[in-house]
Amino acid sequence: MQLVIGNKNYSSWSMRPWVLLKHFGIPFVERKLRFDFNPGSTFYAELASVTPAGKVPVLVEDDGFAVWDTLAIAEYLADRHPEHALWPREARLRARARSLCAEMHAGFGQLRSLCPMNIEAELSELGPQLLQREPGLQRDLARVHALFEDALRASGGPFLFGAFGTVDAYFAPVVMRLRGYGLPMSDTVAGYAARMIEVPAVREWMDDARAEHDFIADDEPYRPAPSKT
Repeated sequence: MQLVIGNKNYSSWSMRPWVLLKHFGIPFVERKLRFDFNPGSTFYAELASVTPAGKVPVLVEDDGFAVWDTLAIAEYLADRHPEHALWPREARLRARARSLCAEMHAGFGQLRSLCPMNIEAELSELGPQLLQREPGLQRDLARVHALFEDALRASGGPFLFGAFGTVDAYFAPVVMRLRGYGLPMSDTVAGYAARMIEVPAVREWMDDARAEHDFIADDEPYRPAPSKT
């Protein structure tokens, strides 16, 4: 299988299936397309060859069969690899884990728009400022805390449903935002975030993101472009 992704520093949606595949040791080939949102760009041209959606990530089989959208990819991988507990085995826990992923998929708009993922940047002073003036971000952060704390309390940890799975991969970019923007975390949430960044697949993604040193203006609302020498 081939996984088509965008820049690792910015692409929170790409991070989810990549981390999931890496963590469970499911073989795949990474194909990274540099973000370029200009009409007619190479980014869009190459995406058009594998998906009509025009977005990353995309999972592509050897025969050209493509699956796009992170939830669809997670479900497809779970069907293809039932030997791995990508979702909890118990039906109600599995339904709850899917509910959390769907909520992330459709919600948390203020957290996503005001705090776009940027693993390389140091933005820890910005987060508290945004939080002070943006009620929507306050609500999103409160919901993240409630979601994490409830799941960890019910499962006993160390991850949201006990063992690391799809739901943790799905919230890995949220952990990147909490840490990168210096957003306040309860002891429970901070502990979960610390465990998350020690997951080898998450750590590898972070290391790759920091090594890119690529500046995409559309994904940089808070930093000026570096001066050319």
